[in-house]
Amino acid sequence: MSINPDKLNELLGKAVVDFGATFHAALVGVGDKLGLYKALAAGGPQTPAELAKRTGTAERYVREWLCNQAAGGYVTYDSNGGKFYLNDEQAFTLADDNSPAFLPGMFQVALAAVKAEGQITERFKTGKGMGWHEHDPELFVGTERFFRPGYAANLITSWIPALEGVKEKLAQGASVADVGCGLGASTILMAQSYPKSTFVGFDYHEKSIETARQRAKDAGVGDRIQFKVAKAKDYPGNNYDFVTFFDCLHDMGDPAGAAAHVRSTLKPDGTWMIVEPFAGDKIEDNLHPVGRAFYGASTLLCTPASLSQEVGLALGAQAGEKRLQEVVSSGGFARFRRATQTPFNLIFEARP
Repeated sequence: MSINPDKLNELLGKAVVDFGATFHAALVGVGDKLGLYKALAAGGPQTPAELAKRTGTAERYVREWLCNQAAGGYVTYDSNGGKFYLNDEQAFTLADDNSPAFLPGMFQVALAAVKAEGQITERFKTGKGMGWHEHDPELFVGTERFFRPGYAANLITSWIPALEGVKEKLAQGASVADVGCGLGASTILMAQSYPKSTFVGFDYHEKSIETARQRAKDAGVGDRIQFKVAKAKDYPGNNYDFVTFFDCLHDMGDPAGAAAHVRSTLKPDGTWMIVEPFAGDKIEDNLHPVGRAFYGASTLLCTPASLSQEVGLALGAQAGEKRLQEVVSSGGFARFRRATQTPFNLIFEARP
């Protein structure tokens, strides 16, 4: 064995960053839950004692937390005054829940996912799956907090307008099925923007549907949304103008079967919008930081979810456009195209 010192040091450097990042993820959760970020954003530069008093926390813990955050670049430190603060970019991403770049939800997902490490280790040995519903409940909340800002920033302004004739149909009054709706963020956003249309959100996870119903009521659109427990292969209804799948097709055990069911429930001139994680068709296309994050989520969440269901195709979160088109076409769709994209999502339009 011949060790190249430069390559070794480069690898060790990456490991140190990841070692620190593992602790950092938990501490982002601490700051989020205790309102430390929001208090920093609202109060300007503060000493640890001042922030602790503002948030009702212990100064010694807050001091250590602030030093960790400053070392990671998530908080700014003024060495002259001995105070900590959030610059505009830090406040935008850490203290504003409605920001399209809101970060704490992302860390909440990761922290919830890694709690299943022991169970996933056993699945590596047996090949069995692990259903979405088997994970820590924080996963469901974190997923909604992670995806909602991006949907809020893009769904109404760019994704739907990129589809052929869909915006106009929704404005006039359309029938919409949002499949795999989770806590209902995407369904509620559409209902708020298109008051003449009616919406049904479907998800197999009963607790998520219960939460979605309450959130629709709180948002004042409960009269135009129904939330029902159902799977993608057998959700009820037909003659839908528009069916949506947000970041869920790759999680399904039988995505081709789901595609066939969507085809059977759409009007002849209906549209299916599929939002998926951004991915290239080749492994080498995805060997970068975003791909790393998505492969990690796919290993702990998406692939086990699919393997827990019938067929268990296990597309994974980095399936790529070519593979997704094959699945959609096998369900009877004649037309499939990439309508638009973001750095993190691919948005596809499928039509009969």
